[in-house]
Amino acid sequence: KFAFCGDLNNNVTYDLMRTGCIMGMDVRVAGPKGEDFAIEQSVLDECAELSAAASNAGTVKVCETAEEAVDGVDYVYADSWMSYGVEGEERDKRFNQLLPYQVNSKLMGLAAPTAKFMNCLPAMRGEEQTADVIDGPQSIVFDQAENRLHAQKALLVKLINKEIV
Repeated sequence: KFAFCGDLNNNVTYDLMRTGCIMGMDVRVAGPKGEDFAIEQSVLDECAELSAAASNAGTVKVCETAEEAVDGVDYVYADSWMSYGVEGEERDKRFNQLLPYQVNSKLMGLAAPTAKFMNCLPAMRGEEQTADVIDGPQSIVFDQAENRLHAQKALLVKLINKEIV
């Protein structure tokens, strides 16, 4: 089981939902209500199709609260709350809307005892997650970044050797 908490209207959330359906994971997502944070209907439809495509496909559930999403899951994922250039009152408003979905130690306590925390970086301590979570023993954020580094190096080798056009 996998949970994402934060802004539901972005590429990271969408790709996690799709991948979960393909890989047979039960994915739960939770974020603020409102047009700025809503999941596009086309993505929900695509996930429903992916879930129906195989008997071992995963599922997506949109939860009312972060607590509901995280309850008993094996992985908790957060992503940046602010796009570049979001400032002033708009930033403050967004921060306050997203704060109930912040991954903190209390929220991680609702996940499975062996649950891991993930964030694809960059990350802002005190925003989408607290410092004690991202720097704590449940965090695999830097392992995640290292794995991405090796995948990117392999891709570069393929491109340099013109094995991918």
